[in-house]
Amino acid sequence: MDMSEGTGNQIVNIDGIDYNLSDLSENAKAQLLNIQFVDAQIQQLNNEWAVSDTARIGYTRALNSELAKIKDGS
Repeated sequence: MDMSEGTGNQIVNIDGIDYNLSDLSENAKAQLLNIQFVDAQIQQLNNEWAVSDTARIGYTRALNSELAKIKDGS
């Protein structure tokens, strides 16, 4: 779903078809807003996952470093 603005009309592209936003029913517009909200939530969760994954990698490296000290007898 892509939204763009042409000659004063907002166009939304859904599954490869352009629609004038003003031609959509109120229910269709509400569903578009719901999709936009959920897409933003998914993006936020993906961002949080990426941060968490990066932190996990760092913690794993730190743990491996500590375990190497034990293994080496230090």
